[in-house]
Amino acid sequence: MSPLKKTDIGLIPSDWDCVLFNEVAELRHGHQFRNYDFTTGGLKVVKITQIKGDGTMNLSSCSFIESNRLEEFKEDIINKGDILIALTGATIGKIARYNSDEVVLQNYRVGNFFSKDENKLSRNYLFQFLRSNFFFHQILARQTQSAQQNIGKDEINNMDLFLPPISEQKAIAKVLTAFDDKIELLQAQNKTLETMAQTIFKEWFGKYQIGDELPEGWRFGRLGEIASLKSGFAFKSKDFVEDSNKKALKIKDLKGDGKVSLQQLSSVSNDVTESSRVQYFKLKEGDIVLAMSGNTTGKIGVIPPHSNEVYLNQRVGKFFMVKKDLNSYLYSFLMSGNYEEKILSMGYGSAQPNISPSQIENIDIICPNEAKLVSFLKISNPIFMKVLDNNNQIQILTKTRDTLLPKLMSGQVRVKNIKHTADA
Repeated sequence: MSPLKKTDIGLIPSDWDCVLFNEVAELRHGHQFRNYDFTTGGLKVVKITQIKGDGTMNLSSCSFIESNRLEEFKEDIINKGDILIALTGATIGKIARYNSDEVVLQNYRVGNFFSKDENKLSRNYLFQFLRSNFFFHQILARQTQSAQQNIGKDEINNMDLFLPPISEQKAIAKVLTAFDDKIELLQAQNKTLETMAQTIFKEWFGKYQIGDELPEGWRFGRLGEIASLKSGFAFKSKDFVEDSNKKALKIKDLKGDGKVSLQQLSSVSNDVTESSRVQYFKLKEGDIVLAMSGNTTGKIGVIPPHSNEVYLNQRVGKFFMVKKDLNSYLYSFLMSGNYEEKILSMGYGSAQPNISPSQIENIDIICPNEAKLVSFLKISNPIFMKVLDNNNQIQILTKTRDTLLPKLMSGQVRVKNIKHTADA
């Protein structure tokens, strides 16, 4: 291993440099759009809320300006491959890469990173370094301590950046990008599969409303006929510990669109999980859960594969199926527009939205005849299982990538010593 040298943010190989950002990179602000600029449609404007913590962006809730103003803001166009950072608020320091060909515009508190010279600083390497804690910890140390957290261009310009030789930068980025590409491919496949199942469900069942004439042998029933909903265990403050292999799933861990994050679960003591009451709420792969209070009320999640023991916390409900193979039918219904409309009408009469198990169990649901249900399950069950399998692969790849990232960025692991990549 090469000799190491000390920098302000950690040890690096002696043949690497540690430089200030403004020596090799540039950060550009977007346009300071005003409320009167925004319209109900047109060109999308990327704000800090579109930048997610996993290196991706979500453009589903963008603001808009009129399309005929594009020339006015041509300097603020975000191009495919651009590296963006949230400079304000709860999302401060989050990094995303824009990977679409759609023309979108950059808002002021979104920063855009550029390499001043690709022969000295690879943009792909820069993206990976910005995702590391070597960068994020510098953000935390420099952010303003006001009610609205901020980081500015001057602070970032004076941060440190590890700079390996350009050939090694490219090799590091290639390894990490291989993981990103595989994860993105699996996520895209999941989206396609879930869209396919939803399309079939809506075409077969979703078009019917209460009072409509149903096909022979079909009827309207209640959701409680196929599953009961139970709220999780009410863990007490003393039950939560610093670290344990026993975890509790809370409302914050439901991310919407069927996604559940197991990355930052709260730990609970081994003693409390020994009771039969807590064991009743031990989660397994494929379980469907529901947020029952707060701003996430109504969000649905499917439990991915996991290695730790995970238990359900209060205010998150779990569906206990009457028949296990109906999971995919229930999930398709819960992810449909019909369910969303019903859930939006429940529990929003107070400052803190709440729904009860009985409200959910009493939701109307289509009960087709046995032949039609079996036909749908033959399509939906394999899709449901394939999505779970993909999520397992995504979890493994993400964990491996996140373990490698700091080691590669500090030179603790050199690229020439790596024998396995995401393709292995």
